[in-house]
Amino acid sequence: MHFRLSFINIIYRLLGLLVASAFVGWLFDYVLVTMLATSIFLLVWHYHYLFKLINWIWQSKALSPPQAKGLWGYLYDGLYRQVKLQRNKQKQLNERIRRFRDGAEALPDAALMLSEELTIEWGNKKAQRLLGVRWPDDFGLRIDNLIRAPEFTDYLALENFESPCLLLSPIHSDVQLEIRLMAYGSDHVLLLARDISNLQRLEDMRRDFVANVSHELKTPLTVVRGYVEMIQASQEVFDPHWQKAFKTIEGQVSRMDRLVEQLLNLAKVENNSDDEKQCVNMAQLIRTLVDEVTWLNQEKQHEISLDISTDVYVLGSETELKSACANLLSNAIAYTPPKGCIVVSWQLMDNKAVFSVKDNGDGIKPEHVNRLTERFYRIDRSRSRDTGGSGLGLAIVKHVLHHHQAELVINSHWGQGSEFSIYFDPSSLSDTAH
Repeated sequence: MHFRLSFINIIYRLLGLLVASAFVGWLFDYVLVTMLATSIFLLVWHYHYLFKLINWIWQSKALSPPQAKGLWGYLYDGLYRQVKLQRNKQKQLNERIRRFRDGAEALPDAALMLSEELTIEWGNKKAQRLLGVRWPDDFGLRIDNLIRAPEFTDYLALENFESPCLLLSPIHSDVQLEIRLMAYGSDHVLLLARDISNLQRLEDMRRDFVANVSHELKTPLTVVRGYVEMIQASQEVFDPHWQKAFKTIEGQVSRMDRLVEQLLNLAKVENNSDDEKQCVNMAQLIRTLVDEVTWLNQEKQHEISLDISTDVYVLGSETELKSACANLLSNAIAYTPPKGCIVVSWQLMDNKAVFSVKDNGDGIKPEHVNRLTERFYRIDRSRSRDTGGSGLGLAIVKHVLHHHQAELVINSHWGQGSEFSIYFDPSSLSDTAH
């Protein structure tokens, strides 16, 4: 029921009651006494219901308010209506919370809801099994006080949660975890921890398999190459079809040798992420690479120009950085037509150091750009075979850049050439060698 009461209406009622009491007093010649008695009665009446209201709010456990008539009856009914609405909202909220918790408990991952200060507000049961975080016992504790792994502390300090953090479980040393942090609502952070032990074991098996097979292939390839070269160097004259066969064998062995070398390089880059880093003179490294490819690239006669506008150093592995830059440069040479132009540059842009290789070759179609760093992915397989491409060069570059907190940016337009750029974060740069 909707009820409205205006201030003027209250004044009219009060004046009407006082006028009526004054009239009764006038009849008995006690006007002031009657009006005073009426005022005292009104005051006692209102205080009576006021005390009943206070008792209901602070002491009574009853859901419904006390019975009253008149103005206080409307007030009690309004309060009762608000209480019912509030209880209904509370029930709906509790139901949503229950559904959220049921859903979070059904997740295959450990889930923690953290405040902006990274204190624990809620966690599911898997958080206890994987992270050792017990809720509600650990409510209000900072997450880095419970997970004391150095890599996790560094991960929080960087405040860059786009990529996950990999660490061992605090309570199970044989469990590898992948931890992700993401914004949840306006003032909360959601932490998800996933057990990737099986995936990690499969990845380790794959790396070992590739490394071992590649290593074992080198010996038979060397033997085959040696016999082919020995036959070709002999004085005996072979029929033209045999000469063509030996030349084909030599070409395929060379191609397999390059593939094995790339596989070994990829395995080495994947497994050597914790090498001790040093300040690398990138300007000198780039000049050396350009000089080498200029002498080796006599057949296509490319016009290779060098633009070095900074001498800034990069903190990292010189071997890996040289491999990444050499792969980008060799790709440009392989896929740029004869007498084409290749521009190699090393410069500072917005506090970041940028190594780029730009060519005027055929370019890359947009649908291929995002897949270029996948292992063995090649845009044109027949063309890649002709150029000796294995599809591993950019995969090696990706892993090298991951170790150096760098980013690969590819700008290419079909028919207009390509530009491959490596952006090094300011945190990995230095003005001098240490």
